[in-house]
Amino acid sequence: MLFNWSEYVPAVKKAFGALGKKHPKMIAAYQALEAAAADGDALDAKTRELIAIAVAITTRCDGCIGVHAEAARKAGATEAEIAQTLATAISLNAGAAYIYSLRALEAYESAAAPK
Repeated sequence: MLFNWSEYVPAVKKAFGALGKKHPKMIAAYQALEAAAADGDALDAKTRELIAIAVAITTRCDGCIGVHAEAARKAGATEAEIAQTLATAISLNAGAAYIYSLRALEAYESAAAPK
C-alpha cells in the first residue's frame, strides 16, 4: 500500500479544519468557491468528483485524491468509472509531457540559431 488512506484522509481534513480556524475568511472563501463549482445541474455530484480526481492526479495533490476518491465512492462511482477517470488523467499527463517536449525541442533548436 502506498498510503494508509484511512488515516491520511481524516488527518488532511483535520489539518484543513485547523487552518480554517486560524484563518476563517480563507476557509469561507474556499468553501464558497467549492459551492459555486457545484451550483447548477449540468453535472451531477459523481461526475464532478470524477473530474476532481483527474485534476487531483494532474496537479499531484494527495489530499485531493483521497478526499475526492472518498466523495466519488459516496456519490456512487464504480471501480470501472474510477479506472476510466485514471486512464483519462494519465493520457492528459502524457499529452502535456508531449507538448512540453515540443517546447524543449524548440528551445534547443533556437539556442543554435544565429543571433
